[in-house]
Amino acid sequence: MKIIEIENWKRAEHFKFFSKFDEPFFGINSEIDCTAGYEFSKKNGLSFFAYYLFKSLVAVNEIEEFRYRIVNQNVVIYDKIHSSSTIGRADGSFAFSFVEYDPNFEIFNKSLQREIRNVKNSTGLRFNDKAKRLDSIHYSSLPWIKFTGVTHARDFKFPDSVPKITFGKVDKSKKMMMPISIVAHHGLMDAFHVGQYLELFESLLNENKI
Repeated sequence: MKIIEIENWKRAEHFKFFSKFDEPFFGINSEIDCTAGYEFSKKNGLSFFAYYLFKSLVAVNEIEEFRYRIVNQNVVIYDKIHSSSTIGRADGSFAFSFVEYDPNFEIFNKSLQREIRNVKNSTGLRFNDKAKRLDSIHYSSLPWIKFTGVTHARDFKFPDSVPKITFGKVDKSKKMMMPISIVAHHGLMDAFHVGQYLELFESLLNENKI
């Protein structure tokens, strides 16, 4: 983790401007073509959830703005960003999880599957210290909903700066399109950077390799 010298930072004015807002987060809803990625995951016996979560983290870690956070009123950049995803249970409840990012899919997937088992064998939210880590993305997956917009529960007394990415139900009618929502602190990034993420994520998802 490295502290950014705000006065010499290209986003200094943007950060100071948006940080004064009661709601400094902005949201963009879009969709991506995941046809090749879905077919690749099924052909190779991979969980599509594990596959797209991994590819999303690869993209996140490539784009500097997704690694900015606000810590004790300082802007910092983390070397690596991990996954803090909600995981569902058979009874309809869910809990938070934390999985460290590893550029090796097999290592990442082993950690993810272990965490999924831990969630399914537990009760409650599991809102522990790992789930609270700032060097993560808050992920949600809604595979039963083809949404066109998403909002999130927010505690405005808490100085949040973690981006939130939500995946929806894949439309399999023609091309396989997956809705996706990105919510982020406007002092740390703009729509341009969200566009970079979406373009890179879609490309990585459909490159037919892990």
